Amino acid sequence: MSKITKIEVQKRNKERVNLFLDGEYAFSISAELVYKEGLKISSEIDEEKVKSIAKSENYIKCKESALRIIERNLKTEKEVREKLKLKGYDDNSIEKSIEFLKEYNFVNDRAYTKAFVNDKLKTMGSQKIKYSLIQKGIAKEVIEEELSNLNKENERNIALNIAKKKLSTIKKTENDNYKISGKLYRFLVSKGYGSDIVNGVVKEVMSLEEF
Repeated sequence: MSKITKIEVQKRNKERVNLFLDGEYAFSISAELVYKEGLKISSEIDEEKVKSIAKSENYIKCKESALRIIERNLKTEKEVREKLKLKGYDDNSIEKSIEFLKEYNFVNDRAYTKAFVNDKLKTMGSQKIKYSLIQKGIAKEVIEEELSNLNKENERNIALNIAKKKLSTIKKTENDNYKISGKLYRFLVSKGYGSDIVNGVVKEVMSLEEF
């Protein structure tokens, strides 16, 4: 059993304190944890209590790190989890931190999916959007539900505009209609558009052009 003999606020970080046991520096912890654990000078703590404090301290650090990860832009649960793992936090602290973020809606995979789809629809097809979201750890049912709300005609019009711009680039180095059509087809497929949209768009674009 050890006795807390001094609790010293750090000079460079007022949110952290140095804890002294039996007259010697033992470790530093967050001021938040001192309050939560009810730590006071002359309080006695055993080895199990020290381990418990260390566990709680690791969670607080993990949570703070998670908040920094999401402060610049939206992240999925998977993205936050992977970044925290790379920083070396234990699984328990990571999952508790994720739950904290979800509780306060700082991480919301459904909201992320909606925002991602609305943004990426300007430059890519639904198939590529779906693949990208799967890679980010979004549940397939969430992806399918959001993509089911897409206006197919709107997606086709976007593909048509993209195809027209690409066509002008292709024509600079190619004048064979068959080859132009093939390159345009492969380009649209690479952008994530389905064959139903690609076939129709390529046919329309080629019919509008005079070579």
